[in-house]
Amino acid sequence: MHTTKRKFLGMAAGVFALTASLATSAFAEEMTKIRMGYIADYFGTSMVAIATEKGLWAKNGLDAELKIFTNGPIQVQALNAGSLDFAYIGPGALWLPASGQAKVIAVNALGYTDRVIAQPGIADMAGLKGKKVGVPEGTSGDMLMRLALERAGMTMDDIEVVKMDPSTIVTAFASGQIDGAGIWYPFVDVIKQRIPDLGELSSNEDFFPDIAFPSTFIVSDAKSGDDAMILKVNAVIKEALDFRRDNLDEAVSITAKFLGVPEGPLKAEAVLAKLPSSKEFEDLTREGKVDNWLDTLAKLYTQFGKIEKPLPASEFYLGKLYAQ
Repeated sequence: MHTTKRKFLGMAAGVFALTASLATSAFAEEMTKIRMGYIADYFGTSMVAIATEKGLWAKNGLDAELKIFTNGPIQVQALNAGSLDFAYIGPGALWLPASGQAKVIAVNALGYTDRVIAQPGIADMAGLKGKKVGVPEGTSGDMLMRLALERAGMTMDDIEVVKMDPSTIVTAFASGQIDGAGIWYPFVDVIKQRIPDLGELSSNEDFFPDIAFPSTFIVSDAKSGDDAMILKVNAVIKEALDFRRDNLDEAVSITAKFLGVPEGPLKAEAVLAKLPSSKEFEDLTREGKVDNWLDTLAKLYTQFGKIEKPLPASEFYLGKLYAQ
C-alpha cells in the first residue's frame, strides 16, 4: 500500500511539474519582446522608469529591453537599422517622423523646458543682435530660438550662430565665451548655479496654444503595422503617464533612482510641462488637436530647412490606435 501511495504521489508530482512547465511556456509565449529607447532626462526617462518600478511591462504582456540614448535622431537611426522597436524623442526630432522615418504612437508631454537665455545685462532678443549665440542644431532649442527671433522681427542672420552640443553650451556660457543660447532644462538650471542672474528671454510657453512642443513615443516602420503590440505599449504609456501626473514627488524619486542621479535637477525639470491625462490626450487626438500641433511643427521644419515636403500628421501619427 505504501508503495502504491508513493507511486501515486510521484505521478502527481510529475503531472504538476509538467503542468507548471506548460503554463510557464505558455506565459512566455504570450509575452511580447520589445526594445525601447529613452533619453536620460526627466521626461525622456520617467515613463520607462515608472513602468519598470510598477511592473507595467509584464502587466501588459511585454518583456521590455530598455536602451539609453543621448538624443532622438540617434534613436531613429537605431529604429531604421532594426536594433530598436520603440523610442522617446523630443520635439526637436519630430522632423524625422514628419519626413517618413518612424511613426508617432503617443504624446508624452507638452514641454516648457526650452529657453532662450542671455548673459546678465541683455534684456530682450534685440540685445542678442550681432552677439555669439550657442545653438544645438536641429533641436527644440534651435526651434525656440528661431521662433523668438521671428517674433522680435529678426532671423538667425542677425546673430552669430555657434553650433554646439548642450554640454558645450553649459561650459561656454558659464565662462562667458557666448552671449546667449537656445537650450533647455536641466541644462539651464546647471548654468544658473554659475550665473544666477542670467536672463531668460523666451520660453515654449510664450507660443502656446498655437504652437505646442510635444515630446513623443515612436515606433519603427517595421513594427508600425503590429497593432496588437502598439496597443500594449500604449497601455503601458498611458498608465505610467497618469501616475507621473498624479504623483509628482514619487515620479521624480523613481526616475532619479532609475538614472542614479540627484532628485533636484529632475524636479526642476518636472514642473516645466503641461501634462494632460491619457484621457485628455485621447480626446485631443479625436478632436484633431494633436494632428494640428504636429502639422504646425512640420511646417516649421520646412521653414528651418530641415525637410522639404513634410507628411501630413495623419500619415505619421497613429492616433486611431491611441484613441482606442
